[in-house]
Amino acid sequence: MSDRSSHCSLDWEWIYTDDVACNDNPEPHGPVSPFASPASSQHIVGARLGTEEVYRGDCVLLRAEASGPPWVAIIRHFMVDDRGQMAADFVWFSNEREIRNTAKKRVDFLPNEIYISLSSDVNPLDAIDGKASVVSFDRFSELYPSKKVPRRSPDVGKLFVCRRGLDMRTTVYTDEFVWEDIYRGVEDLDDLIEYVSKSTKGLHPASSKAAKERPLHDTTGQETPRVLTTPRKRRLSSSSPQRRENEFNEVYVHLEKAISNGSSNCIYISGTPGTGKTATVREVIRHLELAVEADELDDFIFVEINGMKITNPHQAYVILWEALKGDRVSPTQALDLLEREFSHPNPRRVSCVVLMDELDQLVTKNQSVMYNFFNWPSLKHSRLVVLAVANTMDLPERTLSNKISSRLGLTRIAFPGYTHDQLVQIIQSRLESVPSKIVEPDAVQFASRKVAAVSGDARRALDICRRAVELVEADQSPIIRGSAGPHGKSSRRIEHASTTVSISTIKRAINEATSNPTQHQIRCLPLISKLLLLAILDRIRRSRSMETTMADVTDEMTLMLKACSSQWEEEATGALMSLVPDSQVENNYQRGSLTPRSIGLGIAALDLEAAGIVILEEHAPSRPNKIRLAFSESDIRMALRDDHEIHRLGISL
Repeated sequence: MSDRSSHCSLDWEWIYTDDVACNDNPEPHGPVSPFASPASSQHIVGARLGTEEVYRGDCVLLRAEASGPPWVAIIRHFMVDDRGQMAADFVWFSNEREIRNTAKKRVDFLPNEIYISLSSDVNPLDAIDGKASVVSFDRFSELYPSKKVPRRSPDVGKLFVCRRGLDMRTTVYTDEFVWEDIYRGVEDLDDLIEYVSKSTKGLHPASSKAAKERPLHDTTGQETPRVLTTPRKRRLSSSSPQRRENEFNEVYVHLEKAISNGSSNCIYISGTPGTGKTATVREVIRHLELAVEADELDDFIFVEINGMKITNPHQAYVILWEALKGDRVSPTQALDLLEREFSHPNPRRVSCVVLMDELDQLVTKNQSVMYNFFNWPSLKHSRLVVLAVANTMDLPERTLSNKISSRLGLTRIAFPGYTHDQLVQIIQSRLESVPSKIVEPDAVQFASRKVAAVSGDARRALDICRRAVELVEADQSPIIRGSAGPHGKSSRRIEHASTTVSISTIKRAINEATSNPTQHQIRCLPLISKLLLLAILDRIRRSRSMETTMADVTDEMTLMLKACSSQWEEEATGALMSLVPDSQVENNYQRGSLTPRSIGLGIAALDLEAAGIVILEEHAPSRPNKIRLAFSESDIRMALRDDHEIHRLGISL
């Protein structure tokens, strides 16, 4: 271990109680490990690699990742880990570089000073890189009066000073002690840990009950504390996750448990757009950060990666590495560094929570990005919690390969669309501070029912109400009407429009919402393109996947046309055939390849891609190629809901 290369071909072997007696080695004091030899009731007291031996209670060095300085720890006991490797439970020392709370950090530390901590975990014996010597401040001053270890001394990197204990979570130190008096061997280890725990005792981690009692605050309304007269001036955008108390508590408990225990986890959060998924996670993070500030929870790093905001999925590596270390490197370098970071034990590692929003946008051809992000939490020392947010409940099974989907689903949290009653409560809660009843209760009910019937999207419901208020305010400008009065004199009277939002106002707002450029573009499409979009919607609804294949869309289109009456089926088929040039029909008939109907569907798909309405794999309408919508399903449904051509064919949405 002083020369690791000389032991590269050797394996660790256990040292039992009889071995210690026969070799006349001093047996460690105190109770021995409960791990016994398979051949007898002997107990493991140490381990040997060549001529080097370590025992319970020894202070040892453990190799760090890359070329960083080694860690210092005390061996509590030996074991065989869950992977069948020879391992040990180590109690860690900390140094000043690990302390993140600079306000409480002591400044009178020595270059080689360490603090005994309460942290411990299991690591393989192969991580041991020799023994360490820990002494008191007085003993170190006797050895090196200059308070520095000379560079050429054999004690460089092996001799350390310990005169205090430290709780890394609260950054609370113990009183100064003499190491030789407080620790003489393994028999003192439990008492030492108990002393540090009592001397640094602070607040206990926040319980799940406390999390449930925390109210959900609206963080965006704080900049305007004055009472507003109209809800237009009051921000109606969804900010706090209202009506999501159960989901909030569930996410909070999982994250708090992982951070407190230093464990890893993968949480898959699904739900349609506008159901409060991302807002709930952000609110949970805000409460956890408050718990950290109150010394109720260990510190953690939060990273948000939005698939819609990065140009390349591999940029996710760069974002994560920069958040962990503050260095910006290339995606290839970041991947290599992250692999090494999460594969090696590191007592300094702080838990990291990664929010992967718009998960479907991070799917690559070989799915390497998602595979890595969901593989890293399974590594023993990663302390990584991944929150994957997507709009589809079974995206892993439908879109991802088995090796990735097997790593998802450890914890699944579903956000169903808001119901009519929930939407009513959300809208009414935003109107509480408005003194005048500017929005009629029937209007709120109407808007809630309309949105709940389509998607349950709270943002859309609030947008409709906001627009309705804007329409009422615009209508409040006086209208001057003239009329003939007595003696031939004309008179004028000033009329004011209604000052409340009624059902008719909500209808106007909905009509405007459905008359945006996107939906107007969809309404102007030819019949075949509309039918193709409906076929894609039906396949998405049945498969619960964000994309489908041209083969499935073609089959769905055929079933859709067969369900129509013969008159309208002939009309739709004729429209489909009209897209195909005669020369192409003749050539395909001669080759016996595609039918005119398949060619027409392919041309319609290409037209939709050119219009930016769908995304077609390889820009070719071949049957195996995938096709997906470029717009939201709700926009397309609302655009085609009242289409007379669709209704004439007997097709309902």
